[in-house]
Amino acid sequence: MLECLCYAAFESGKRGLPVTLALITSGRIPLEQLMRPLRVMLIVVVGLALVGAVVAVRLSTPEPSQETTTSGLTEPGVFAAQQAQQGFDPRQLLDQGRGSIKSPAGPHEFYFTRAIYSSGWGYGRWAVDYPKADRQFMTIVNRLIDVDGSPSENAIRLDDPEIRKFPFLYALEVGDIALSPAEVTGLRDYLLAGGFLVIDDFWGSWQWANFEQQIRQVFPEHPIIEVPLDHPVFNTVYRISEVIQVPAYGNYWGGRTWEQDGFEAHVRGIFDDKGRLMVLINWNTDLGDAWEWAERPEYPLKFSTFAVEMGINFIVYAMSH
Repeated sequence: MLECLCYAAFESGKRGLPVTLALITSGRIPLEQLMRPLRVMLIVVVGLALVGAVVAVRLSTPEPSQETTTSGLTEPGVFAAQQAQQGFDPRQLLDQGRGSIKSPAGPHEFYFTRAIYSSGWGYGRWAVDYPKADRQFMTIVNRLIDVDGSPSENAIRLDDPEIRKFPFLYALEVGDIALSPAEVTGLRDYLLAGGFLVIDDFWGSWQWANFEQQIRQVFPEHPIIEVPLDHPVFNTVYRISEVIQVPAYGNYWGGRTWEQDGFEAHVRGIFDDKGRLMVLINWNTDLGDAWEWAERPEYPLKFSTFAVEMGINFIVYAMSH
């Protein structure tokens, strides 16, 4: 009898089973019967962990106010045709995305890339709203469309050969841009190779004249024209039926949406010989400020919603054309 008990204990130890279970009887106990209590215990532990996680998320996520609560848009990677029709609240998406940004190993599919350019009197104007606007916008992008977008900022010089790795390029405050010969060549080569440049946040006739003079150095052979609302860039994901003038954050609280003599917002473009849109120019508007301040409950929802819809259209257009 003692020999049987010792043998059962020895065999159970080799299989990694609790020795005490093997000593219940001198006979062999089926493996399935031995594992059943362990499986039940594992299910209980996992269930408790999941319940704890749900409670923690609910306690840490602020409840949206009645004014800003909308339905849908709770799952990442959604093109959301219904939301495109009903509208959405970017502030709600920012709250949901905090602390849960995807960060897989290796490179991302998309980088929100900001252009570093030379300025005249306004040194460093390329970095206005940076990096907060870039990060907040990408938080929303990763919630709305099925793309692995980098959650971090990505700024690069126009004369850096690495710029060709990024199909989307954003530049703002270009009213006093002063391109060097190397920047002119780098930007022209980038755009002709398939890159897409979005211009934003410059105002009035004086700033337009300076920007136009500079961009003519890049493309003297291509005209600047108004982009019609039936162009794919306005309908890639969200259907834009009206161009809204988005004010700078401070100007809105001052009671106006315009700056200088820029009373009307325009979306203009430069196309290549095959009709591909290379440069999209948002003049007399400030989409970047709407991205930067989208989380503020006092910031008008119509401006942040419009800016997010436009920005997502820009990204999808850049990656598909």
